[in-house]
Amino acid sequence: MDSSPAGSELLQVLLAQLDVNCSLLHLLGDGALLGPDDPACNASTDQIGTCWPRTPAGQRVERPCPEVFNGIKYITTRNVYRECLENGTWAPRINYSLCEPILSDKRKYNVHYKVALIINYLGHCVSVGALIAAFALFLCLRSIRCLRNVIHWNLITTFILRNATWFLLQLIDHRVHESNELWCCCLTTVFNYFVVTNFFWMFVEGCYLHTAIVMTYSTDKLKKWIFLFIGWCECHTHIHTLFWALGEGQKEVETWCWFGKEPGKYVDYIYQGPVILVLLINFIFLFNIVRILMTKLRASTASETIQYRKAVKATLVLLPLLGITYMLFFVNPGDDDVSQIVFIYFNSFLQSFQGFFVSVFYCFLNGEVRSAARKRWHRWQDHHSLRARVARATSLPTSPTRISFHSIKQTAAV
Repeated sequence: MDSSPAGSELLQVLLAQLDVNCSLLHLLGDGALLGPDDPACNASTDQIGTCWPRTPAGQRVERPCPEVFNGIKYITTRNVYRECLENGTWAPRINYSLCEPILSDKRKYNVHYKVALIINYLGHCVSVGALIAAFALFLCLRSIRCLRNVIHWNLITTFILRNATWFLLQLIDHRVHESNELWCCCLTTVFNYFVVTNFFWMFVEGCYLHTAIVMTYSTDKLKKWIFLFIGWCECHTHIHTLFWALGEGQKEVETWCWFGKEPGKYVDYIYQGPVILVLLINFIFLFNIVRILMTKLRASTASETIQYRKAVKATLVLLPLLGITYMLFFVNPGDDDVSQIVFIYFNSFLQSFQGFFVSVFYCFLNGEVRSAARKRWHRWQDHHSLRARVARATSLPTSPTRISFHSIKQTAAV
């Protein structure tokens, strides 16, 4: 609000005009029934814009809350109260405490979104560190490069690429987002491609497990190039990403480099559709795998408690591998505050830490990987200790052999 003299005069003129309109509006109201000598509060308009009619002394008046104030919408079903004192003057204090603003989700949960962003950064950092360590292990341990571990290795690679591009998008300056520059939009397109590829490698994981466990098909007969083609070179992955980019490019409104804004009504389903399909198929795979596992556990001699624990453990381990954690909070729960807060925090935690869970369950806790890494470590220790012993033996200047040879040479010379 302008505090200059001209601004104050303008404010007074506006309030006076509102008072006139307020008096005309309530001319036939309760104030019209009062006599000219009856003590009453005159019709007036406060600085917020609420119109108060002419009211008998000693009464309290209620009016609807303002629709808009300072650019913020309010719930008009609530009321605001003001007292008309016995001397016919309005009470200086007006009770606006019951007026509740209608905030957008972004403003309403602003603090929670900031905490969720911190969780996202922390989860992506931890995940990238674990994923790089797991990638290095699969790269160095050549003895365990069977089809199953090759699939794990490629899935970990897509997680690394996806998380790395996510960090690059977060580091882009705010002004670049506003200008909607081409290279920034291309980076978002690359990120979405890695997202889709990441989900397709989860689909490959589901196909392999379902084929090996449910269909009891020999994994030796499975061709590696088929899975590599599905995960990396599937044509529709590129086509979906390209069509999505073209659809985003046709939008007339600013989309902030096509990242970080509200999802499009139809355009985003071009690349989200295959992701949803992959999650649904993997959910069916998980259901069949757990069903076969429970059948085998019931046929064993183990107690029901042990069977239940094994089934729950297998299910929890498979959730991040197949991407089923995304389905736990796939749909926004609605306008309930508690549900929204739970959705924000759990969604951020599960998505950002998924790479970490995959690295732990399928690399660091993998018995085959741990055994191969232990053998590699012992071999390196033995090799290192052998070289150290040889180096010590050859670096001694006064060994018994050299002394005896030197003394024999001197004796022969004499």
